[in-house]
Amino acid sequence: MARNYIDNYREKGARKKLVEELAKKGIEDEHVLAAIGKVPRHYFFDETFWNQAYKDIAFPIGEGQTISQPYTVAYQTQLLHIRKNDKVLEIGTGSGYQTCILLELGAKVYTIERQEKLYEQTRRVLPHIGYKKANFFLGDGSIGIAVHAPYDKIIVTAGAPTVPDVLLRQLKIGGIIVIPVGDEKSQKMITVLKVGENDYEKVELDTFRFVPLVGDKAW
Repeated sequence: MARNYIDNYREKGARKKLVEELAKKGIEDEHVLAAIGKVPRHYFFDETFWNQAYKDIAFPIGEGQTISQPYTVAYQTQLLHIRKNDKVLEIGTGSGYQTCILLELGAKVYTIERQEKLYEQTRRVLPHIGYKKANFFLGDGSIGIAVHAPYDKIIVTAGAPTVPDVLLRQLKIGGIIVIPVGDEKSQKMITVLKVGENDYEKVELDTFRFVPLVGDKAW
């Protein structure tokens, strides 16, 4: 019991330091920073690597995928301007860490993963650590989840060659999609605001490197 208490105290301290580091790197949204400070990122790691959990780095999670760098998670989330009860489609569940951040912000999350092992893992892990409200789907995220559209926000957590039209069609008017677009080595973060049924405003931002988005409308 004593060791568990010490570990819990240590993890909270590590999360606080991570939040301070992200603020220094330019993350300004206090709600996003608060969510980062609440989600226990070490639960997404094998216990052997818990000492890596609150470093601002990406880390392998198997199946050729990674848990994203906290800065990247915060950066994308900040661009979404999440409001409570926003209906959000997440393309690429991965570890489930980004999913938890969205849930902490009060979003209604629909998340899709193509790797069955990761899909099963996140369905099991997230409710275990207290995040029970996500809607999990197994399938090709590049085509979205049309049956539950339209969405207020869409976040894509893998690099795409273009912004898939099928995802734009699943946005509400006034909705935002955040997606890294480029080649398989580096991508520019793109935000697209849907201002009309067939009218969009696109902004190109910083350079990142994501694992590739694989699917019918991607690589």
